[in-house]
Parts: sequence; C-alpha cells; structure tokens
Amino acid sequence: MALVIMIIAFFMTMTGRGGGNFYMLTLVLMGVSMKSGAPVSQFILMCSSLMAAILFSRKKMNHWKLTIFLGGLIFISAMAGGFLGEYFNEKVLKITFALVMFLAACFMLKKPKERKPVDKPWMLNLTSDGETFQVNLIITIPTVLLAGFLSGMVGVSGGSFMVPLMILTMSVPMHIAVGTSTTLVAISAAAGFLGHLGAGAVDFSFAIPLAIGGVIGGFLGAKMALKSKPKNLTYLFASTQFIASILMIIDVYYH
Repeated sequence: MALVIMIIAFFMTMTGRGGGNFYMLTLVLMGVSMKSGAPVSQFILMCSSLMAAILFSRKKMNHWKLTIFLGGLIFISAMAGGFLGEYFNEKVLKITFALVMFLAACFMLKKPKERKPVDKPWMLNLTSDGETFQVNLIITIPTVLLAGFLSGMVGVSGGSFMVPLMILTMSVPMHIAVGTSTTLVAISAAAGFLGHLGAGAVDFSFAIPLAIGGVIGGFLGAKMALKSKPKNLTYLFASTQFIASILMIIDVYYH
C-alpha cells in the first residue's frame, strides 16, 4: 500500500493538492473505514505536503502573504472538521467526499475571467513576480472556512478546493496557486490531524510506513511540477478529481 501512496503523492503534488482525496479513496477500497482512514490520510498529507512545500518555496512558487491569510482560516476550520468528523455518519462522509471532488473538477475546467482591479475595502491587493491580483474577502473567507472544515472532516487535502478558488476568483497564476496551495495543504492536514489526534483516533503503526511513501512521492512530484506546463497541470487536476468522485460513488452504492 505504501507504493500506491507514493505514486498518488507523485501525481497529486504536481497539482498542489497533496493527494488526500486519493489517499482516502485507497484506504477505503482496501477495507479501512472512513473514520479510521481519515486521520491516517491527514498524517500522510501533512508529511508529503511539507516536503513539497519546501521545494516550491525555494523556487518562489509560494505567495507567503496569501498563504498566511488563507492558512489561518483553514487551520481553524480544518481542526474543527477533523474533531467533529468522528460524529458524522460514514455514508454521509463518503457522499460529501464525492460531491466536493466532482464540483472542484468542474470549477477547474472553467476558464477564469479577466477582472479589472476594483478599489473596494473588501478587496485585498497582492503582487507576485510583477503581476497584481485581488482577493475578494467577502467570497474568500466563507469559502475557505467551509473548504477547510470539509477537508478536515473527510480527510482530504485543502488543495482540492484552494487551487480552483485561487485561479477562478483571484486570478492567481497557476504556478503560484500550486505552490501556495501545497503549503496550505500541509497546514490543513496538520490541523485536521491534530483534530483527530484530540479525538484519540490515530493508528501510528499503520500511518508511519504509508507516510514515508508519501514523502518520497511528494518530493518527486514537486520536482516534476517545476518542469510542467500550467495547462497540463490543470487537466491533470480535473481528470483525477473526476475519477476520485466516481469511484467513491461506486463504493457507496455497493456498500
């Protein structure tokens, strides 16, 4: 299973997602319950994403102001989701997982509209490599809080939501979105994992070997992302999201 996790981490890290959705899917298909698998998935995410985030930051693919702002929101909400996930029905968690993955894929394929700068108190102006983009706080804050909560609850990466959010609503360049999202994934995974740890639901003897595979895959995936075209990363992101949502719906139907 560690080899499968390594391969998943390789492809998912390339799109700034970390791979939590597929880690969770792999665990479920191997017979691990959703509640038992969520903390293991978060632990793998935390380790593999941290490795990738370090590499992306060295190449200036991470916007730290945006990361700190979004990270603060997602940390609190993901921790709450991780803790409260223990009290939700497992079938509900699986259906939620499938729906959010499908929606994220649809949004990713949508072409972002060109937006003219707006001078409003709720618009946060940020610059990266000479390019300026705006963050609409009215849209961003509630969306990130919801994304973080769902991420922590079902054991998936915040990148599944953050990359489409940054590209579609903030016009953030793809390479910056991937780098920033990877750091956010590490933050979200750490928060979700701490939430599960607080609930006392972590099997480290099972999680650590899988996390080692995730770290190796995350390192190789980050290296490959540095050489890939943004368009290819977009298609990879959307296609893997669709596959994950369909497979989970099939699992819900037969179980």
